Amino acid sequence: MTSVNDLRSSFVDYFARNGHEAVASSPLVPRNDPTLMFVNSGMVQFKNVFTGVEKRDYSRATTAQKSVRAGGKHNDLDNVGFTARHHTFFEMLGNFSFGDYFKDQAIEYAWNLLTKEWGLPKEKLSATVYQDDDEAFELWKKIAGLPEDKIVRLGAKSNFWQMGDTGPCGPCSEIFYDHGDKYWGGPPGSPEEDGDRFVEIWNLVFMQFEQAPDGSRTKLPRPSVDTGMGLERVAAVMQGTNNNYEIDLFKTLIDSVAHQTGTSLKGIEEGPLASLRIIADHLRSMSFLIAEGVLPSNEGRGYVLRRIMRRAMRHATLLGAQEPMIHRIVPTLVREMGQAYPELVRGETMVEETIHLEERRFLKTLSRGLQLLDDATVDLKQGDMLEGVTAFKLYDTYGFPLDLTQDALRNRGINVDLSGFQDAMARQKAEARKSWAGSGEAGEDKVWFAVADQVGPTEFLGYETEVAEGVVTALVRGGQMVETLAVGEEGFIILNQTPFYGESGGQVGDTGVVKGEGVAADVTETQKHHGVFAHKVRVTQGAIKLALPLTLTVDHGRRSSIRANHSATHLLHEALRIVLGDHVAQKGSMVSADRLRFDFVHTKPVTDQELAEVEDIANTIILQNTPVETRLMGVEEAKESGARALFGEKYGDEVRVVAMGEPTGNGLGWSVELCGGTHVRRTGDIGLVSVVAESAVAAGVRRIEALTGKAARHRGNSNVQIVESAAGLLRSGSHEVLDRIAALQDNVKKIERELSDARKKLALGGGAGSGATAAADETVNGVTYVGRAVEGIAAKDVKGLVDAEKKRIGSGVVTVVLKGDDGKGTVAIGVTDDLTAKYAAGTLIKLATAALGGQGGGGRPDMAQGGGPDGSRGAEAIAAVRGAL
Repeated sequence: MTSVNDLRSSFVDYFARNGHEAVASSPLVPRNDPTLMFVNSGMVQFKNVFTGVEKRDYSRATTAQKSVRAGGKHNDLDNVGFTARHHTFFEMLGNFSFGDYFKDQAIEYAWNLLTKEWGLPKEKLSATVYQDDDEAFELWKKIAGLPEDKIVRLGAKSNFWQMGDTGPCGPCSEIFYDHGDKYWGGPPGSPEEDGDRFVEIWNLVFMQFEQAPDGSRTKLPRPSVDTGMGLERVAAVMQGTNNNYEIDLFKTLIDSVAHQTGTSLKGIEEGPLASLRIIADHLRSMSFLIAEGVLPSNEGRGYVLRRIMRRAMRHATLLGAQEPMIHRIVPTLVREMGQAYPELVRGETMVEETIHLEERRFLKTLSRGLQLLDDATVDLKQGDMLEGVTAFKLYDTYGFPLDLTQDALRNRGINVDLSGFQDAMARQKAEARKSWAGSGEAGEDKVWFAVADQVGPTEFLGYETEVAEGVVTALVRGGQMVETLAVGEEGFIILNQTPFYGESGGQVGDTGVVKGEGVAADVTETQKHHGVFAHKVRVTQGAIKLALPLTLTVDHGRRSSIRANHSATHLLHEALRIVLGDHVAQKGSMVSADRLRFDFVHTKPVTDQELAEVEDIANTIILQNTPVETRLMGVEEAKESGARALFGEKYGDEVRVVAMGEPTGNGLGWSVELCGGTHVRRTGDIGLVSVVAESAVAAGVRRIEALTGKAARHRGNSNVQIVESAAGLLRSGSHEVLDRIAALQDNVKKIERELSDARKKLALGGGAGSGATAAADETVNGVTYVGRAVEGIAAKDVKGLVDAEKKRIGSGVVTVVLKGDDGKGTVAIGVTDDLTAKYAAGTLIKLATAALGGQGGGGRPDMAQGGGPDGSRGAEAIAAVRGAL
């Protein structure tokens, strides 16, 4: 049997032997296509190469590309688990020719791999071609020896590929495998083509034409090839099954799910089997997305991830799981796929913790959702229908899935208005599409592609110098390339080389000035687009033109502060890992001149003690004053050396590795990270780092803010001055300030208690200056009644006065009304226990508050409190209660 791992490596090795560049899978979050939520095919990372926007140093390539189809227009989520070949996550094997070979070699490579390398029987294979593609038809006959009845001509819907309404397009040729007559179904193009007998395993796309806006097509000068083979599908063929969930990878994952849920696979019914498959499939999607830095949220990609996760978790509960268990299967997945995708190994801890946290949340959501559902359907009876809007609110706001709502109501004979649900869903999606901007890099104006293609990348000199000369190679104003920027105008200048750092990797761009003969401009911002450094300028003198030589000077003070803050970010990042654990992973940063901040994965607040320890560790490395080492390395070599890479960051073939501090082992340094930013020369140049804030920014994500150097020192000095001033006022030493303040607080509380007691005693006694009425106890309708109007005490003490009077009289009703300093009234009424059956304080209070101009009030039968805007009407309130008695 050929394993999934064997097939993946065999495919890539085969094409590498045949002159193809083996290109690593791109991240699942696309870098060059704003229309996609996730990468869903192998050609996505080569899109700009096919269109000619991007040039690479190879003309043929091969990949095993991880892909997700669970959001946007490519969404297979609801089918997963119930069919043999639908997945949210899948791997697409592919070989690509960028104007190198074409149909003949593409067909030959495919046929030789399938029949000679992998040994598939020729009689089991057939092909489809586009209905007008005579060339491909003849090549299949010639190269593969397929008889004409095994080469099916199909229309454009099946066998013509287009990148969009305009641009590259062309016919395609699909290869099918016949699983045999034990399965129902017919060959492609037949009425039974949707059966399971004939399965497409490979699609060869021949990019042959350029389609114009009017629909006309012209031949491309360099036709290309893009192929895609689903690894799971071909693994099923190679392992003798027509069901992807029965291949070795899924069997291992499903066995692990069954073990964790206590599910027996013997004689298992379709429902539980589908649940096992759903969990196994969704585990791959959630793990890879989390490893790349996508976290569950309520919008965008995070929303899709959360939906995948909660769908898997719901099926875990259907299998009987009452505690979180999906996170326990992550190590099994890492063992199966970690060798091919090392990002899984690096992110294993973070993946486990994120899934575990979401599982705990979901179980709470499940309990809450059932309660909310009960409340929403309390008046519904058998045969009624729950409004779709309500079902959608449960789903969208509380994360309660529609199918779970349907399941919960099915036993009661209540249906759900699916049309109303879909309408609400459509409205929500429309709003989501408006707010979703797509991938940041891909959303930039097309002008930067044109500039990069025309002038090439800018050479960055800023690691070594802050002053340099350059020649203007392009000018951009208003989104268009221009030839001149006149005095007073704003725009972008691009030069062949620059010391200005372009904003990227969380570090802000440099500012400064550019000068030449008779010209000058202020650089207010520096951006980076596709290797081009764009200096945003305001021309202050003369006119800047193409080919003009300029001297560029970076703002030294600002750059120095940025360097210190960036280097301190690395040290704090490593210190957090030491204190909190290896799961800590940076989720974005902002390194500016005045401060630094960065977000990191952690599921709970960082304590003051932990923050102090982090700060101490980072400052210890600063005091070592060791040189900051930088070197260029290959990506894999850098990772093997222990360098930490940020998930989701885009790295080229060569990366810059920054090492700081004395190595603790055989590594390059204490902190080693892949980073293209600017840094201090020695750790001591940071001076000092001081953490000023720690907070939550999202579920499972915390944020640290810090200062360095002069800003940190000024903050420290300011805090010392405040302490010393406080010590002077307290007439104590600085080290005694906290104790003295605590003692003063205790003393203030004691005095406040004594003052409160004294006021209550005065109020009860009705003595001079107490502000209390001195009315004696009354007997009303055989009941002892005490009514007092008081001033000068706190509202919170009114009930205490009532309690004291109740104890004194033993049996009766007490009313105390307070006129506050703001003129408002507070009233409390107490009824002794022997009279609560006859007189309820909660009823009497409404009469008293009405007399004060208020309404309502409430409490227990023996004690109630309320208030009103006019405290001067205390006598009326007392009289109202007397009248009720």
